[in-house]
Amino acid sequence: MFSPYRKLFAVPGALRFSIAGSIARLPISMTLLSITFVIVHVKHSYTLAGTVSTGAALISTVFSPTWSRYADRLGQRKVLRFTIPFYIIFDLIFLVAISKHAPTYIWMSAIFLAEIFLPNVGGLVRRRWLWVLSEDRVMINTAYSYEALMDEIIFIIGPLVASSAATFISPAAGMIMGFSFMAVGTTLFISQRSTEPPPFKKDESGKHGLVLAMPVVQAVFLPFIFLGAFFSSTGLAVVGYAQQHHHAAFTGLVLAIWAAGSGIAAIFNGSVKWRLKDASRFRINLAVILVLSLPFFFIHSMVMLTIALFLSGVGVAPLIVSGYNVAEKSVPPEKVTETLSWVIAGLSLGSALPGTLTGHIIDSQGASKAFIVPVICLFLGNLATLPYLRTWRRISDH
Repeated sequence: MFSPYRKLFAVPGALRFSIAGSIARLPISMTLLSITFVIVHVKHSYTLAGTVSTGAALISTVFSPTWSRYADRLGQRKVLRFTIPFYIIFDLIFLVAISKHAPTYIWMSAIFLAEIFLPNVGGLVRRRWLWVLSEDRVMINTAYSYEALMDEIIFIIGPLVASSAATFISPAAGMIMGFSFMAVGTTLFISQRSTEPPPFKKDESGKHGLVLAMPVVQAVFLPFIFLGAFFSSTGLAVVGYAQQHHHAAFTGLVLAIWAAGSGIAAIFNGSVKWRLKDASRFRINLAVILVLSLPFFFIHSMVMLTIALFLSGVGVAPLIVSGYNVAEKSVPPEKVTETLSWVIAGLSLGSALPGTLTGHIIDSQGASKAFIVPVICLFLGNLATLPYLRTWRRISDH
């Protein structure tokens, strides 16, 4: 079962750049939570913290594909050397400004400017896998599955580190640790020149266009928005349920089991040589995760919640991996990094959407009722494939 992974890690330099990339993207699971800790500590307002965090997530969603496009044109090293210093500088300005009780517009502008300069490191890592593995589609599926597993680990470790640092050191410690990981990880990442994909020359014909205008990218991007909404609404409902049932101390463990379900599925997914086309697997997996999430309607205890989360987690990694495969294979090589960034941006955009509705249901009707939101999100994700049936049929034939 693990032989594909042994073959994957035998690729010269592969494990080194993957580990460096994982360190560099650890802040994506820490930053927004850390921002919340800082703002609540200084301003005592969850509403303000939530507004700023949502705005930061949306700004990152809009701008990160642009940096991915430049990474394809100019090279990953040049883009990261330019963006990361600005990201860290504006984060520091935010911390200094809010600690000195500067006007809100100053520290809010600083954090928004920081997010403008945040590239999508996950997309850059996956682009490197494509380069070092060439056209070996079986190994590319294994690499994407491995990175999905790393994403799950990142989203387990990151919040634990951020919350622990904010609790036991200072509210700002989580942010400082976050951009410290970013600095160290990107430095290690760009130092590995042998695995960096060569830049593509700019298309002087003007035919580059916006990647998101391509129907095949939209066909993955739109369902991923609802998948991101599923993630955030589920997480919020879990937190609310644990608190309302006086089990808040088990929240982290329950969420970790959710991620573990996805991690186990990622390992299995990467060890199988699939006969089904990626497009078919994507649509099947999208329906499967909806079915696996139906137990959310029958939660009456923390044990049932844990089981339901594990089952839904099993459907996550195969869906995300097949989505990456579909999008990446359907665009020219010079647009791959930007395309992967838009797919990931769909998750980020979706995660910013359902918080208000989920929170309202938790407050007014109880957290058990709030689990209807993630199920509806998955249902809408399946519906989002219908306008692109012709596109799905076309890419399924390739």
